Amino acid sequence: MTAPGYTLRVARDPADVEACFAVRKEVFVVEQRVPEELEYDGRDGDAVQVLAVRDDGTPLGTGRLLYGPGAADRTGGDPDTGSLGRLAVSPAARGLGIGAALVRAIEDAARDRGLRVVDLHAQTHALGFYERLGYEAYGPEFPDAGIAHRSMRRVLPGKGL
Repeated sequence: MTAPGYTLRVARDPADVEACFAVRKEVFVVEQRVPEELEYDGRDGDAVQVLAVRDDGTPLGTGRLLYGPGAADRTGGDPDTGSLGRLAVSPAARGLGIGAALVRAIEDAARDRGLRVVDLHAQTHALGFYERLGYEAYGPEFPDAGIAHRSMRRVLPGKGL
């Protein structure tokens, strides 16, 4: 998927995966002070990683989709549900629509894998962002890496829904 000034793609090679990690480190580890051992949880090898890059190759944002057995703790074991996570946009690229484009690309990846629902754990300051994209919060607020979160879910529009 291409938009003015940047491109979205599934990270398929080691350089793209490293670019995803660089954005996550900038946003979560440096900006939000999440410990690296919590940020890199060992699930990235089984995830679909989506990367936004500027036309000059600079990484701007990333997010991932967990599904199947690797996401069972986040999806309650529901095989029709995927888990969107690690959504991060570099500070200099915020406000350009990259976050929303990444969410939609991850939803497309979920549909491509036959999933009908996307679940996520949103930082509470981002609830409005996800609500504008059709997600609904459920359950109580909870801490994750010392940051307040809420669970959210969206049934994906598409065939048979």
